[in-house]
Amino acid sequence: MNKKDQIRKSVSRAYAEAVTTGSGCCGGSSCGEATSNKTPKGVAAKTAGYSEEELASLPVEAAVNSFGCGNPTAFAGVQEGEVVVDLGSGAGIDLLLAARKVGTTGRVIGIDMTDEMIVRARQAIASAGAGNVEVRKGIIEDLPLEDGLADLVISNCVINLSPDKPRVFSEIARVLKPGGRMSVSDIVVEELPWWLRRIPSVYNSCVGGAISESRYVEGLESAGLGDVEVLDRLVYDADQMTALMLSEVPSRLKTVVKKLGLTWLVRFFARRLEGKIWSARFSARKRMVTASAA
Repeated sequence: MNKKDQIRKSVSRAYAEAVTTGSGCCGGSSCGEATSNKTPKGVAAKTAGYSEEELASLPVEAAVNSFGCGNPTAFAGVQEGEVVVDLGSGAGIDLLLAARKVGTTGRVIGIDMTDEMIVRARQAIASAGAGNVEVRKGIIEDLPLEDGLADLVISNCVINLSPDKPRVFSEIARVLKPGGRMSVSDIVVEELPWWLRRIPSVYNSCVGGAISESRYVEGLESAGLGDVEVLDRLVYDADQMTALMLSEVPSRLKTVVKKLGLTWLVRFFARRLEGKIWSARFSARKRMVTASAA
């Protein structure tokens, strides 16, 4: 198994555990609150930018098991009859929100590599009676989709987990129709210490594998996408960083940290990371093919 496959296996295992235990990963820890089946519906999702009205309309399977860092459909201008593709669709919260916007003449396709997530998403889809939604198993670096299928590609705190982001950006461009749009919420980082990137739990919590905002923009443009913009940013403070780091360490180590009174050390590192990690909302468009370029 090569390094990229090892990373995917680790990420998939972490999210399988998260969806069954309600612990860790992007949505809970990065937003400062964890979700579980005992948590009020959509606690982490509220911090990720979803409205009360949106959450109230969704099955509990989708809202409670959300692991995102933003609402990519909020400003995407989704139109009735469009085809929307969700990369790393998880438990289905964005699938169902998009499905309502595209209507019965539209279509929404989710892609996820984790079996447990796919099961939860299909349960949510069935509960909602959404006949215009499907979930396919696959990796976002090699989408099981034909060229030029999508009017819109969305993703919520997933691309940072990919070990081959340029390939993901190329796949987005491939599956978009000419003039098609992309609306993605994701974690970006600046000057993250090398040793922190090597900790699997930090990678799986959407931090260790994240790239800078400038590299993200450059990657989208290199893939053939234009009109790239950063529409919104949410910078995480020291308290949120502390919650992130404490929620992601193994339970035994967490017990040791608390017993030895080392929480101050976690806060020390969190302060050093303050202002260097944030959630950004990216938009882009696939360039139209002109007659001279055809």
